Amino acid sequence: MTSSSVFAGLSPQAPDALLSLIGAYRRDPRADKIDLGVGVFRDDLGATPVMRAVKAAEQVLVNVQPSKAYLGPEGDIGYLDLLKPIIFGADVSHEVFGVQTPGGTGALRLGCELLKAAKPDARVFIGAPTWPNHTQILDQLRLETVTFRHYDQRALRLDFDALMTALETARAGDIVLLHGCCHNPSGADYDLAQWAAIAETVARKGLTPLIDLAYQGLGLGLEPDAVGMRLVLAAADDALLAYSCDKNFGLYRERVGALYALSRDADTLDLAASNIRALARTNWSMPPDHGAAIVRVILESEALTTQWKGELEAMRTRVTDLRLRLAKAVPSLAPLVSQHGLFALLPLAPAQVARLREDHAIYMAGSGRINLAGLTVTNLDKFARAYEACLQGEPA
Repeated sequence: MTSSSVFAGLSPQAPDALLSLIGAYRRDPRADKIDLGVGVFRDDLGATPVMRAVKAAEQVLVNVQPSKAYLGPEGDIGYLDLLKPIIFGADVSHEVFGVQTPGGTGALRLGCELLKAAKPDARVFIGAPTWPNHTQILDQLRLETVTFRHYDQRALRLDFDALMTALETARAGDIVLLHGCCHNPSGADYDLAQWAAIAETVARKGLTPLIDLAYQGLGLGLEPDAVGMRLVLAAADDALLAYSCDKNFGLYRERVGALYALSRDADTLDLAASNIRALARTNWSMPPDHGAAIVRVILESEALTTQWKGELEAMRTRVTDLRLRLAKAVPSLAPLVSQHGLFALLPLAPAQVARLREDHAIYMAGSGRINLAGLTVTNLDKFARAYEACLQGEPA
């Protein structure tokens, strides 16, 4: 590259390790390879099917959608309104404003940009480990972070005391980023008593919650997965919630998300809403329509909603059953039974992860995070044998 190039001042960026894993898995010729990497739901055959309710909703759109004209920066208002009772319940103590976003990542980026503009000196309290995009977004926006240990990877347990100790050092106006359910990457969620304690601290310290709710319905169920985080939202004067339909509607490539702002004061919410619209306009101008329209059509129809909920429950049940089977096959992983969602964070060093890939064609993130949905009744025993042999340094 010549020094006169406009790009000469750039620094090389490492490829995303998890996305690189996709290519490595595809190139592996071994017939018994196992993909536990990227976090998408898979059925017993290893496929990520399109939900039947989604197919039916798409057919409705083919038949009746009158236009592909822009919807405006807020997106599909019907979609946003129909999601509210699923997320927030029947009774909401705050004023709520929503905007459609390209996936949950778009919602998080938009919410963090709003917080940076509103209170640039605020600190964001964030658990470790967390989804890598959380820290990448916060770092790019130069928001100061305060990290606490969310999960003890060796002991396979939540470290709730670390959160509470960290929040006691927070100042009024600081932000706490919380996974609403099905923690990524650990699967370790707060119980209701712990959510209540977080809510009390949020109210007492004057903190602003930023909730990332990306897997609702895949943990304990649609309603149980939201009950705890609702306590925190109710305790705060203002809050933000980033939502994704990519997982619970199986709409991964459609990028279907939403950002909701909540405030006790209507004028304050109007101010936030005007800034959210402006930021959305400069980021993507108008959001993509198709995925949100699918969700709206499903939720407008009692029959399709019932069908979707049944399919989602079947997905949840499959993942829960895999947790039970894995814990039975590997007794040292018994704590996974009390955790939720697609992910588990195993006590593996990077060298052990590499050995599982090289010797056994088992692909997972270098951190030891696995997507449980990549397991099946036919490959689980192979994984269990390879995992235990890897821990003991023996051939499997």
